Amino acid sequence: MDFLHKLEHVRQTGTNRWLARCPAHEDNSPSLAIRLTDDGRWLLHCFTGCDVNEIVSAVGLELTDLFPPTDRHHRPREGRPFSAMDVLRAVSHEVQVAALACSDVVAGRPLSESDLQRVQLAHDRLQNAVNIAEGR
Repeated sequence: MDFLHKLEHVRQTGTNRWLARCPAHEDNSPSLAIRLTDDGRWLLHCFTGCDVNEIVSAVGLELTDLFPPTDRHHRPREGRPFSAMDVLRAVSHEVQVAALACSDVVAGRPLSESDLQRVQLAHDRLQNAVNIAEGR
C-alpha cells in the first residue's frame, strides 16, 4: 500500500519523511507529518490536531492499513518512532497553541468552546509527552 499517493501536495523532508496536506480538514498548507519506519509502519501527525483515524478514513483506509502484515509470533523491534527534533517541534506547536489562548485571555477576549477544547488537547498532548519522557 502506498499511502503517499492518496495525499495531496506531498513533499519529502528527509529519508522516509514527508509533509502533505491533511485530508481530514481544509488544509491550505501541508500540516500532516508522515514517517515510514524501518519495519514498514506509517506514522502520522497532523499539526492542527486531526486524529489519525480521521486522517486514514478521509483517504478511504483503516488504521490497520498503516501497519505491515505481521506474523503472530513476530515481535516488533523496540525503538522510538520519532526523533528528538520531531518531538520538540510537536511540543513547540502545542505550547504556541497555549500561548495564543493565553494572549486572548489577557487581552480580555473570551475563548470559544472550540478554542477551549483545543487548549485542553494541547494540555493533554503536553502531559502525555511528559509521561512518556518519565517512562510512564
